[in-house]
Amino acid sequence: MRNFGRALRIALRRKWSIVGIVITSMMIAVLWGANIGTLYPLVEVVFKGDSLPGYAEKKLHEVDTRLVQLDAEVRELTAQLPAADATSAKRLQLKIESATATRTAIAESSKYLRWAQPTIDAYAPRDAYATLMMIVALLVGGTAIKLVALLINLMLVQYIAETAAVDLRALFFRKALRLDLDSFGENGSADLTSRLTNDIAHVSAGIAALMGRLVREPLKMAVCLGGAMFVCWRLLFFVMIVTPLVALVMHHLSRAIRRASRRAMEEMSQLYGMLNDSFSGIRVVKAFSTQAFERAKFDRGIRAYYRKSMKMSFYNTLARSSSEMLGMTVVGLAILAGGYLVVNQQTGLFGIPMSTVPLEVGEILMFFGFLIGASDPAKKLSDVWSGLQRGIAATDRVYEIIDQPIRVTEPKHCRTTARPHHEIRLENVVYQYPSGPTVLRGVDLTIRHGETIAVIGPNGSGKSTIVNLLCRFDDPQSGQVLLDDTPINEIKTRDLRRRIALVSQRTILFDDTIENNIRYGTPGADSHAVVRAAKMAFADEFILRKTPDGYQTKLGSSGTRLSGGQMQRIALARAFLRNPDILILDEATSQIDLESEQLIHQALAKFLVDRTGVMITHRTSSLSMADRIVVIESGKIADSGRHEELIQRNRFYQSLRGGEQQKAA
Repeated sequence: MRNFGRALRIALRRKWSIVGIVITSMMIAVLWGANIGTLYPLVEVVFKGDSLPGYAEKKLHEVDTRLVQLDAEVRELTAQLPAADATSAKRLQLKIESATATRTAIAESSKYLRWAQPTIDAYAPRDAYATLMMIVALLVGGTAIKLVALLINLMLVQYIAETAAVDLRALFFRKALRLDLDSFGENGSADLTSRLTNDIAHVSAGIAALMGRLVREPLKMAVCLGGAMFVCWRLLFFVMIVTPLVALVMHHLSRAIRRASRRAMEEMSQLYGMLNDSFSGIRVVKAFSTQAFERAKFDRGIRAYYRKSMKMSFYNTLARSSSEMLGMTVVGLAILAGGYLVVNQQTGLFGIPMSTVPLEVGEILMFFGFLIGASDPAKKLSDVWSGLQRGIAATDRVYEIIDQPIRVTEPKHCRTTARPHHEIRLENVVYQYPSGPTVLRGVDLTIRHGETIAVIGPNGSGKSTIVNLLCRFDDPQSGQVLLDDTPINEIKTRDLRRRIALVSQRTILFDDTIENNIRYGTPGADSHAVVRAAKMAFADEFILRKTPDGYQTKLGSSGTRLSGGQMQRIALARAFLRNPDILILDEATSQIDLESEQLIHQALAKFLVDRTGVMITHRTSSLSMADRIVVIESGKIADSGRHEELIQRNRFYQSLRGGEQQKAA
């Protein structure tokens, strides 16, 4: 509930909309009760062939006559007191007090009619049918005003809910972009997507329910219960004795609904993951003819979601049924109790006084109407309660990500270092994945400015981890990474990464134009700079000749319209345009054709002059560009040197060369 309160505070920023919701909700509630209140004049005035002025005059005459009778009764009883003995005097005193109380109650109940009589005489028609026409006109007019207020109310509620969802999605996405890389492995992008879309939609629906129906319906109930209380407050309290039991049931159901909702949302996240895997790997699915397997897996997922949804629907239905049962029980008790009072002209039940004077038919019918009018909002509130529980469960899932701690944080006191730097140093670096093994065990490495090094080693030896630490995607558990003499965790991450360009094995291109993909990360670059970078990466020729719209060609999702070599050259152009001090190539040429590799090597040979280069590679053709080759095994630097030195003394390097020669043969 605390997290839902945080989401609600986002919604409450629209203060004037909140004011509008409250005002329109009050108008709807008052007009709702007023429409029900027309029952009394219809039954007691119109259907008895009378008009409002005539009814008011007759009613006040009856009241005045009754007050005179009670005054006379009190005087007569008071006159008998001096001659009565103690027992009789006590009995007379009780009669005097009862008559006085009755007189006060009658005078009080007629006060509003006496106050309204001049207005009724001045404006109300004096014919029964004309009175009926006036009541119907007021009923229709009031309904029209209520509907206009409802329209405004619904639009304001939707505005608040949707803008809150926009703000919450922006906050969630901002935090998701700052999450540590391993969070994407643990949660998966599908889970994050599910929380960003499905869960926040439930949060928005919960806010809409809270700001809409949870404001309107209780006000409507309050007006109806207030009207019933005005008719006979003791009778109202008598028939409401079952409400605590239903409140207890709803309390327990709300917990069950929240649990079921959370499980259904978790199952939906699994479905997002299945869809993501199947669609992103569609080539593999088709190539291995595993459509039936994917269908079966998805069928199991949707059936699991179906079971969770049905359980949630069961609890929702149970809550609605409980609420409806409450309404019918209350109305049933009211009919029995009120009917007994009216039919037998009694003022009490089981010795408990309900009213000072017997209730009239019009009064008890209006009492029933108000109770029925209150039961409709109560029934709607059960749906609101269910939606609110789903919103609370969804908010907890959303804020799990927003509140997730991040290991890579900005330094409190930022430091700067010269550009270009003189050297990069890793000093006794130890790194262990949060839920995995130790991959770096006391690594010491110095990379001079202008030097290109290649890092090689078996799979899982820690090569890519070094790249992650250099880019400060993560921090080591011990030791430090320094730029000159400044630890990189004391440099602002934006400033550090401005010096670095990364080209990875898996080329990432966005659903945008080629020009914007090259410009990505350097938004201020003009078109001429983009073309120069493309020419440096030997991408300009195929962009102009082999794409339909040149630099304005839309690439589609993940750049699927291009070959692997073409995609890699665009990624290289993007890195060149950034003009970095440090260029990192993480297996950048491992999966491209020989022609593309040769072109990329030519581009790199020119670009890496007077820049620091770090290559993670196993391809001997790429190793030839390195000034120094570093061999890392079991998380430690096993050897370092030039090709001629390593081929003589390092077994892993020898096996690497041997494997390349076998492939060539």
